[in-house]
Amino acid sequence: MNFPLIYRPPAPNPCLLGREQNKKARARPCFIVRSALSSSPCTYPSMKTSASIPSACLDVSSTSSRHSLLGQPQTQPPLKIPRIRPQPENRPPPFKEACARGCLKVAFKSLSSLIAHPSAYEVSPVEAFSQVLELCAAKEAEALAKGQQVHAHLVKSGYFGYPVFLSTKLVFMYGRCGSCRSAEKLFDRMHERTVYTWNAMIGAYLADEDPAASLEVYRDMRVSGLPLDSRTFPSVLKACAVLRDRRSGAEIHGFAIKCGFASVLFVVNSLVAMYVKCDDLDGARQLFDSADVKEDLALWNSIISGYSASGRSLEALFLLRELKGHGLVMNTYTMVAALQACQNVGYQKLGMEIHAAILKSGNEIDVHVGNALIATYARCGKMNGAARVFFNLVDRDSVSWNSMLSGFVQNGLHSEALQLFRDMQDFNQEPDTVSIMGILTASGRLANLLHGRAGHGYVIRRGLDSNLQVGNTLMDMYAKCCRARLMGKVFCSMPVKDIISWTTIIAGYLQNDCHMDALRCFREVQMEGMDVNKMMIGSILLACGGSKSLCHVKEIHSFMLRRGLSDLVLQNRIVDAYGACNHTDYASQAFELIENKDIISWTSLISCYVHTGLAQEALQVFLEMKEAGIEADYVTLVSVLSAAADLSLLQKGKEIHGSIIRRGFILEGSVSTSLVDMYARCGDLRNACKVFSSIDRKDLSLWTSMIYANGMHGRGMVAIELFERMIDTNLVPDHITFLAILYSCSHSGLINEGKTFFTSMQHDYQLEPWSEHYACLVDLLGRANSLDEAYEFIKSMPIEPTAEVWCSLLGACRVHSDKRLGEIAVHKLLELNPDKPGNYVLISNILAANGRWKDVKEMRMRMKGIGLKKTPGCSWIELGNKIHSFVAGDKSHPQLDKIYQKLAEVTDKLAQEGAYVAQTRFVLHDVGEEEKLQMLYGHSERLAIAYSLLESSGETPIRVTKNLRVCGDCHTFCKLVSKCFGRELILTSGEFELQVLKKSLIASQPCIVEVNVEVTISAFQQDLRGSGHEDEGAVRSL
Repeated sequence: MNFPLIYRPPAPNPCLLGREQNKKARARPCFIVRSALSSSPCTYPSMKTSASIPSACLDVSSTSSRHSLLGQPQTQPPLKIPRIRPQPENRPPPFKEACARGCLKVAFKSLSSLIAHPSAYEVSPVEAFSQVLELCAAKEAEALAKGQQVHAHLVKSGYFGYPVFLSTKLVFMYGRCGSCRSAEKLFDRMHERTVYTWNAMIGAYLADEDPAASLEVYRDMRVSGLPLDSRTFPSVLKACAVLRDRRSGAEIHGFAIKCGFASVLFVVNSLVAMYVKCDDLDGARQLFDSADVKEDLALWNSIISGYSASGRSLEALFLLRELKGHGLVMNTYTMVAALQACQNVGYQKLGMEIHAAILKSGNEIDVHVGNALIATYARCGKMNGAARVFFNLVDRDSVSWNSMLSGFVQNGLHSEALQLFRDMQDFNQEPDTVSIMGILTASGRLANLLHGRAGHGYVIRRGLDSNLQVGNTLMDMYAKCCRARLMGKVFCSMPVKDIISWTTIIAGYLQNDCHMDALRCFREVQMEGMDVNKMMIGSILLACGGSKSLCHVKEIHSFMLRRGLSDLVLQNRIVDAYGACNHTDYASQAFELIENKDIISWTSLISCYVHTGLAQEALQVFLEMKEAGIEADYVTLVSVLSAAADLSLLQKGKEIHGSIIRRGFILEGSVSTSLVDMYARCGDLRNACKVFSSIDRKDLSLWTSMIYANGMHGRGMVAIELFERMIDTNLVPDHITFLAILYSCSHSGLINEGKTFFTSMQHDYQLEPWSEHYACLVDLLGRANSLDEAYEFIKSMPIEPTAEVWCSLLGACRVHSDKRLGEIAVHKLLELNPDKPGNYVLISNILAANGRWKDVKEMRMRMKGIGLKKTPGCSWIELGNKIHSFVAGDKSHPQLDKIYQKLAEVTDKLAQEGAYVAQTRFVLHDVGEEEKLQMLYGHSERLAIAYSLLESSGETPIRVTKNLRVCGDCHTFCKLVSKCFGRELILTSGEFELQVLKKSLIASQPCIVEVNVEVTISAFQQDLRGSGHEDEGAVRSL
């Protein structure tokens, strides 16, 4: 018995297969062969396996149906199987249709059939070859192989009977596909050339980024005498634009006019674009205005983008308004150009309006427009707006990510830039060179070495370490992370270095105080024969100033003059450099040579004088600046405040404070710190506290300044309380802060507290003490008469004791008459610092106090032999906006007789009412008692006090400043003057030594807060004043 043979693929197991697999299994065809026992004979011919019926047409999937077929009668109606019709043959589209659709593969196959059977096609072989070559040119580089095969077909099939037409098509194809060399060979072999052939070759060189060769072919074309057509001009004008060759462009413009093509629309567009690229916007605008037809949007885009790119945003936006007036609708290029014009803070509102118009149109934002919007918002500092545009972009490209990343970096949001870079990797967006440079810049500005080195590793893995720009950015990153050694390694590994590379490494060494390395690199630049730019010269001048090398400054100055590099910026730098080397004469001469002085020029000279201790000259320059009509800026006022503080000119300081308020400057940063320092050093602690309390955001420098101010006035416990309050604000003290608190403890006699702070500095904050910290602690122990402990401390120092340390010990030995340790300190001091006159004077005074006049004479002869002079004592007061200065035994003041008469009256009154007796032991000269008395009475501070009593009213405080320390007898004299005359007397003496003498309102006795500032802290003063003072270390005041 013949059973029906049923073939069915096995049913898929849903437990083993997924949904899609089941679907595919159900779609497989079933092949059925019926037997003679079928109840309904099959009327179809026998089916081959190639004919298939979809399983959806057969209802044979149930088990019961299969069982009935095996022996039981049929209960279901016979199957109705549809007739199988032959499938229509899937023929390729005709040749012309394939070319119209751009189907190069189909057209290429049709071309082969056409060559074999030319009569079967509706196009001629020449036309077919031409169309296929155009298709290859449209596909550009990816179709070069096909184009070469077509060329081979032409050669083999003998269709070169049409040399000019098809050869021109081949030249055009090779040029567009990036094989300029093949186009050139073919062009050179052609004996006959048409204008189209020349145009094709000009375009080939232009596509190969060789615009100079394009212009050369154009000139050969002109020489050949062949007449040009309008299509020639766009290519050659584009070549002129790329080369920025305006002269050739203008010549071509003239020839276009001569040929009558100057009014052709696309020629006009090309001419406008050429003038724009050659930075001749006036010529472009003149041509644009003279155009008869302005309905072409490309013409408007050219001129608008030209104005935008050159920074002339207002003209670009005016043209945009005119474009709308002509009824034209902006396209993508117009929007990008308009948004570029709005990348200025002044036009950000217009940029937002353009954004609103784009959103209102309902169209999806194009990626190019979106990128322009991101750049516009980023340039205007609106990173929230830029982020909204970025996250709403459907198709983000690398420019989108880079624009956002650069925007974060430009606006100081460096942490956000790092996070965006991580997101970029999560979205599988491959970082390019721009992305890497952005992330390295962000890491450098955050001083995040970990991220910076990770970026460096990525650069190496991607093989970008040989990229010049990436190498320059890596150097800058390591410089900002204070890794000068790694920066030098990157520089040495760079295969190619340009002037920016050398400038970057010189600036990097300068930032890390490697001044000699910076100078060495500058010499290498000269040995390489590279042209030195002005930026590099500016960095080198800073390096010369930092190294205090006057000879190098002179050499660079001469180099500038020889090379003609002396502009205003560099002239200001020269003044700064001479000032940093403490040569005010050279700085002043360089300043006078500046023809058009700006505020930076004046500030440089003022800072130079303040830096070298010539505060009076600094104030004189400030007055000259005001007379010249130059308005002081933030930096200038800080420098002038330092000068006023140096001279203890409270009235001048108050005037500057008022000017700061009137000018609307915010009291924060260096200004607030300088104000506190000025008031404190002028003896007005109350106003210093007022300024400090008025600042909401107090930084570490301001707290340090206030601690120093209280220490200066002998308020050590208040200074400690301020230090603890500062710690509570989560500020971390640095070396300068600990210097201020140690100074306060030293001058308030807080021995145990000072030791505790010194220990805490090392163990709690891991700060290695400077020599100034050791000097403060030695001074602290010396005041407590713990000289042996101080000496043992000096011997146990982990660093070599400096002259300042021995100077502190010597001063304590003088006070407590310890000759043994004093002798040791004298020898060490002269050994370490033999060129400072103050050391010799201090030693001479100690010898004189012990009556060793022979040794005193020897010391003074030694000073004279090496050309050192003692600084003469000088005191001054400020009355009526004028400074009156006096020296010991002064005979030059115009009111000399009245001053000495008043001084005699004061001395007699003090002797009668205050039991004043002159103490001649403070006169350290080997003369008689009578001469010693005359010397005491002629001290400069007494003359200044007498003049103040003579000229000022009874309610005005007497403020006297002296450049040297006040002797003990004059100190007693000042206290008695305050008591007997009922006047507030503030005497600033020594190197910022301050004694505040006030009358007591309760007991009618002078309340004396005495602070002997015996250690000056130059590094601390530099931090407070921000004026670049030279660090001379701690010097025992005289």
